[in-house]
Amino acid sequence: MPEIIKRKKPLSVSPLKTSQTVGGALAFLGIARSMPLMHGSQGCTAFAKVFFVRHFREPVPLQTTAMDQVSSVMGADGNVTEALKTICEKSNPSIIGLVTTGLAETQGADIKRGVWDFRQKYPQYEKTAVVAVNTPDFSGSFESGFALAVKGIIETLVPDDKSRKGLRQRQVNVLCGANLTPGDLEFVAESIESFGLRPLLIPDLSGSLDGHLDDSPHNPLTTGGVSVADIATACESIATLAVGESLFSSAELLRKKCDIPAFRFGHLMGLDEVDDWFATLANLSNNPVPERWQRQRKQLQDAMLDTHFMLGHSRVAIAADPDMLAGYHRLLKGMGAETVAAVVPAKGVAISDLDIEQIHIGDLEDLEQVAAEKQAQLLLGNSHAVASARRLGIPMLRVGFPQYDLVGGFQRCWFGYRGTAQALFDLANLVMAHHQETAPYYSVYAQKQDSPQYIENRQQQWSH
Repeated sequence: MPEIIKRKKPLSVSPLKTSQTVGGALAFLGIARSMPLMHGSQGCTAFAKVFFVRHFREPVPLQTTAMDQVSSVMGADGNVTEALKTICEKSNPSIIGLVTTGLAETQGADIKRGVWDFRQKYPQYEKTAVVAVNTPDFSGSFESGFALAVKGIIETLVPDDKSRKGLRQRQVNVLCGANLTPGDLEFVAESIESFGLRPLLIPDLSGSLDGHLDDSPHNPLTTGGVSVADIATACESIATLAVGESLFSSAELLRKKCDIPAFRFGHLMGLDEVDDWFATLANLSNNPVPERWQRQRKQLQDAMLDTHFMLGHSRVAIAADPDMLAGYHRLLKGMGAETVAAVVPAKGVAISDLDIEQIHIGDLEDLEQVAAEKQAQLLLGNSHAVASARRLGIPMLRVGFPQYDLVGGFQRCWFGYRGTAQALFDLANLVMAHHQETAPYYSVYAQKQDSPQYIENRQQQWSH
């Protein structure tokens, strides 16, 4: 068990954290015809929208309750009711995801009461689902906000009905973590379908934010993703697969509501994790593992042999949310590398049992200090960590959210045998491109005139 070192500074320097509010909004962007609604000021929503647009390079639907100075003091419950009514009237979404900001939480907003008032005043919009989630950005992180939104989606949209368990005998629920890219989700769906099963991804960013061109000239809502009607059928599935430790509690909630067995996985990277994934799918479907996955497994084994000499004994620094940090640490440990510096923005379930000496809850300044002290040779982090890597003078692999200085990073697949192999190739190439020369070794039996001390003394004599 690692030693968790909490933040002691009164401020963040080079912040690593992305707020809970952004994570909660992202979860709703994976549902078809959805509109995330942030209860806060216009500036809070504009800031989040910039993050999304720079990362995905796509137009992202996002609305705000537009709290101002008066409503921040006197109360903004009326803003929630009016915002819900306006969105339903103008856009007619299937679902509105209402998430709070730090301003609304500090003011003491009761968003569930605001939703109740909306239902009482405007019953004509009863077909539009509303999921309200408290996601204050002064606590938690991007990952925990996403997990809270997924739990809220399950609580609101999945009926509490154990009698319907297994009605869809080929359907499996997949709870997808915050740090899964659309490319990762495509692998998850394809691997499940290869066993003759039907995946129900909750949420499904691979359909809404995968970088496709929409046929309609203008759509104010999300295009693609899992539908509200499909989410309601989650109680009829044969099993739930949770990918990411932050969603284990959501899988447990679904198990209690619908009596559906839950299977839990970390990041699907590395031989052991992916083997467990395919073994579970084979047991659920009673089908053997398809030949293409077996061949990709052999390719990964060869990639591990090819990259072992570059990555073995490498000293790595990682700055990421807990689920992602745990996934990359396990992958690198399997290659013989050592995680010497680990920083997360907030505590999470995934880091509780990692075999890392110390894990800091802090910012990128903390990462730089520890990485310099431990002589890290490689850095893993999002685009915020680029400047840190430059100051440390070490190469960096961009992982996580946001990635705003790299085109296509949001679409990359890290999961599966092939995704893992590509990650190992990229890491090994970074190490080779920044190769550090080894200092020459001088034997104690070397001739006196060849020793460094002798040469240094002679140079001093000549200088005089």
